[in-house]
Amino acid sequence: MKRFALALLLVAASAIPGLAQSQSTEPAAQSTSAPFSSWPPKTVHIIVPFAAGSTPDAVARIIGDGLRKKYPDATFVVEDRPGASGNIGTDAIAKAAPDGSTIGVSIGGPLAINTLLFSNLSYDPRKDITPITQLVTQPSALVVNPNMKVDNLGDLIKLLKINLGKYSYASIGNGSLSHLAMEAIAEKAKGKMVHVPYPGSPEAMLAVLRGDVQMGMLPAASVVPQAKAGKLKLLAVSTAKRSPYLPDVPTLKESGLDVEADAWVGLIGPSGLPKESVERINKDTVEMLKSPALRDKLGAQLMEPVGSTPDELRARMNGEIDRWAPVIKAADVKLN
Repeated sequence: MKRFALALLLVAASAIPGLAQSQSTEPAAQSTSAPFSSWPPKTVHIIVPFAAGSTPDAVARIIGDGLRKKYPDATFVVEDRPGASGNIGTDAIAKAAPDGSTIGVSIGGPLAINTLLFSNLSYDPRKDITPITQLVTQPSALVVNPNMKVDNLGDLIKLLKINLGKYSYASIGNGSLSHLAMEAIAEKAKGKMVHVPYPGSPEAMLAVLRGDVQMGMLPAASVVPQAKAGKLKLLAVSTAKRSPYLPDVPTLKESGLDVEADAWVGLIGPSGLPKESVERINKDTVEMLKSPALRDKLGAQLMEPVGSTPDELRARMNGEIDRWAPVIKAADVKLN
């Protein structure tokens, strides 16, 4: 009889509309984060805080293509949101919903250095950004006009010391890595140069070619063709070690100046992005960076794939602040 009564009770419960459904879905209704299996959502926006054709944009499109192949049922949209030295697009990433539908590709400026240059950033990269992985590193190259008649960094340092303020250099903007790297060189060499900012690397490179300025620290990919043609002289690269794509070019450190300016690119998300989603995106991206086809695409632009952990990218971001704070203070660089 007890078994019969229990059976009747179960039948009655199943007959009440919605009862079984509400009991089974209650735990899901209390969940505040997207489940691990939900990434990627139907559409993922990859925000780039710089213009189309920039290095972060190129990297984002390569990564986006790889994710489309892995997840053919999802849509990955690269959105360029340039402005304010990368702050506008990075703010959009920081303020996006942490549900995996928005990630971003950015660089050391808006992720670290701009905290030293801007007094009123609308986001705090230390609190409002979730690091996912460092994607690539790209060397900047110290180039001079051939009329300078120098063959190495040592020759250039001698000229800077005895001709204080005589020579000028191009950068790709106030507060940019190319600006700060040249200020660091001047400080270490105990020399002085005149800074002439330009809107981007093409304009800066043209200024060095024409002799409007004598030198510049510019993205290697933009100047190597001119150097190979003998129109520019390439003295050193800015990375900690020699670039595998420019094995004959020494680093600044090898050449006698303890200056490092790594033009790295990172993959990030908004604060609060679930740990499971971060782990999946990191795993997918690191696997892609090991692909020979993808490495060839990056190598064509002199970019070396990295593929770090989120913690390693966070350490890289914090390290940029420590590296450039004394240079910015000594050169009195402020953007607002």
